[in-house]
Formats: sequence, structure tokens, C-alpha cells
Amino acid sequence: MNFKSHLDEFEVFKKVAKAAANLGIETYVVGGYVRDLILKRSCKDIDFTCVGSGIELAKEVANQYDIHVPLSVFKNFGTAMLKLEDLELEFVGARKESYRSDSRNPTVEIGTLQEDLERRDFTINAMAISLNAANYGELLDPFNGLSDIKKKLILTPLDPNVTFSDDPLRMLRAVRFAAQLDFDIDGDTFHALSENAHRLNIISGERVIVELNKIIQVKKPSYGFKLLFAGKLLQEFFPEMVELQGVDSVDDKSHKDNFYHTLQVLDNVCLMSDDLWLRWAAILHDIAKPATKRFNSKVGWTFHGHEDKGARMTPDIFRRMKLPMDERMKYVQKLVKLHLRPIALVKDEVTDSAMRRLLFEAGDDIDDLMKLCRADVTSKNNRKVKRYLENFDKVAQKLIAVEEKDQVRNFQPPISGEEIMEIFGLEPSKIVGDIKEEIKEAILEGKIHNNPVQAREFMLEIAKSKGLSPVLDRPNS
Repeated sequence: MNFKSHLDEFEVFKKVAKAAANLGIETYVVGGYVRDLILKRSCKDIDFTCVGSGIELAKEVANQYDIHVPLSVFKNFGTAMLKLEDLELEFVGARKESYRSDSRNPTVEIGTLQEDLERRDFTINAMAISLNAANYGELLDPFNGLSDIKKKLILTPLDPNVTFSDDPLRMLRAVRFAAQLDFDIDGDTFHALSENAHRLNIISGERVIVELNKIIQVKKPSYGFKLLFAGKLLQEFFPEMVELQGVDSVDDKSHKDNFYHTLQVLDNVCLMSDDLWLRWAAILHDIAKPATKRFNSKVGWTFHGHEDKGARMTPDIFRRMKLPMDERMKYVQKLVKLHLRPIALVKDEVTDSAMRRLLFEAGDDIDDLMKLCRADVTSKNNRKVKRYLENFDKVAQKLIAVEEKDQVRNFQPPISGEEIMEIFGLEPSKIVGDIKEEIKEAILEGKIHNNPVQAREFMLEIAKSKGLSPVLDRPNS
């Protein structure tokens, strides 16, 4: 690859090269940009390393432009960042690092380019392209990263045991890069990864979940999860998922391996949606199966109530793993709780009432729920899969018909609690809630339509049965 031609195509590299020449310091394009350039992947973040002050270089680059270029300086880290249209340019001086056993935060010293490259996590990220006049456009590849890209291999520049022990987050990054790039992890590197898995305990949950979410967002995340499991990393931060693995047998009756089933469901969802939280719903949909597993001599293995228990487990898992405790958690929790409901609606004799209840409970998430349910069909019997998916098509058609007729998706009761209290002269009390609930149930059961007129008539009937009458209808005392 002609790197010089690539540099010449973009003004930014000419500006940085000129700024470096003005300051008289060696400067290089390094890391992920070089890797992605070789892999022909787009990259909007460009890292520059200089043998000198990265902050001074960034300031000089900013001065090269006639327009104002936003500059952020991080003195404590010796770095600076420029935002240039859709690009982010980061500048740092070459450095070497040393670590303590109880922290992934290194002691940093000024270093050479060689020392800067060898401190990096993987050989594919330890390459540089020169911006210096003497060898402009030359690839510097002291650890054979280009060869490893061709081999589609992840390995560390130095001893992997030292690399991973120094900064255990690199173990998750190894899996993330393998999953993103569809690379293998070198055998010695993978062995070191599993040997140092326990070191993850010094990494914050916030850093772990960033890497895990990046794995979940790849095209086929099952590969990353299999690496996490085989490398003993998943056991360190997601024990509930690890417990899904394995098959029990009694009297020649076995259940499927719910770990690998979950991964298949996750991959299936990824074919339908890029949404991270729908993918999390796929990961958690069967999470309570180990806790609800029972053996019945007549029917074999059962997991009764795993959807309800899984929904109850979801907040604790989100909280522990530093996932957001907001509407996104509630969305995942809802899909976990409801994921078995649509399959129960495939029979011809299912009532409109059951359809209305599902629409009411799922609300605007009904389409995502149906995607999850389709993804949950993982049988190796193709005819069985085809039959199940055709059944879901029928359910979807029924749901559309019921919604068009009754409009119950996300409906709010036509009469509020405040109105009930005003009409009957009541204070906040259980009876107000009971009346509201009976109105809602009447709508879902199809006894009345979802409109204020019928709801008011029904409310008056309920109130009369409870010995209530509107305050305006009562005689003066």
C-alpha cells in the first residue's frame, strides 16, 4: 500500500507535517487509524505521536488554519485534541509506561517512538506512518502488525502475561477487536488472557461495560461471547449468563444448552436490528432458566415462570453492571417479561381480549417484542422453524387488526382518578383505584369501547353497585 499517496490526499496530514517541521520534532500517525487504513475501514479519529510535546504540536497545527479550530488541552495527561469538521485529532508525546499490580493507571515517562509503540496493546495497533521529511509516508512496523493483519491475528507486542497483568482491560479489548474484525486471538495470547482473567477485578464496572457493549454491537456478537466464556472472562463479571451453560439429563431426557441458545437468539436479533437494548433483551430473555429449572418425570425439564423471574432479575443485573437505570432498563425488563406471550396467541381460538392485553402491556414496543420472539426460534428442524415463523406472522396480523379496531396500544383510561374523585366527592382512596381498574378491564375485555362516553356510563354502573352516586345528583342535606 502506498501510504505517501494516502497522506497526500488529505490536507490535515500536510498541516501536521508542516507544524512538526516548524517545531523540529519527529511526528507520526499511529494506532487505530493506521490499522483501519490497511483494513480499508473508515476512521474519523486520528492519533498523532511526536517525540516532544503533543500539546505544543496541537497548538501549532491549530495555527496552520485560517479558521478557528476548537482545541482541548489535557495537561495532566500531556495530550491535546483538535476537532476538525467530522475528524477528531489527538496529539501526544511519545512515552513509556510502568504499572503497579493494584492499578491499571501507569506511571508515565517521556519515551522514544519504539517505547511508545511497544507499550500498545496489540501488534495491529503498534504501527506508525512517518510525517517527517526524511521518510515521509514510510510505515514503521517493529512488531509485524501488518503481517498479523494479513493473518487476521490478535497478539501483543510484548509478553502477553505482562501486557494483560499491567492493564487487564486489554483482555476485553482483545476479544472486542477479534469480534469486530473477525480475527483470531493468538494461542499464547489467549492462554495468557485466561490465566490473567482474575485481574479484571481491578477494572471499574464502567470500563468493563463499555467494552462489553462494543462486543454486543458487532455484526455477530456470539463469537465475542464464546471467546469471553472460553477465556474465563465472562465468569468474572457476568455469572448469571455463565450459569446458562450446560445440559442436564435424567432418564434420557435433556434440555437444550441455554447459553448457546441465547447466543443464537442474540445473533438472530442482530439480523433484524442494530438496537443495543433489543440485543440486551435477547441476552437476558432466558436468564432465569437456571433458577427455575425443574425436572418432571412426565414432561421432562421445565422452566416455569422464568420470564417473570428474569424480569425481576433485570434491574439488579443492570445496576451491578453499570448499565443505565432508566427507561432503557424498563424496556429490556418489559421484553424479558413478555417474550413468551406472543407464542401463546397462535391458536385460532385466541380471543381479542388476549390480543388487547398484549398490545396494552407491550405498547409501542410490540414490534420489538415480535422481533425477539421470532429470534427465539432456534430449532435445528427447518420445517419446525418455518411453521413457528408463519404462526408469528398470523399473530402479527391479528394484532394489527385488533389495534385498528380498538386502539388499545398505550391507551390511557378515558376517565382519570381526579375525575372520579370530583364526580363522586371522594378523597384519594382504594375505591378510586378500583373503579379505574374496572374501567380498564372492561375495555381490555371488550365490554365497552375505548371512549369517554361508554367509559362514563360504565363508571356510573360500577359506582352504583358500590353505593356511590354523583355528588350533583344527591339531594341537599
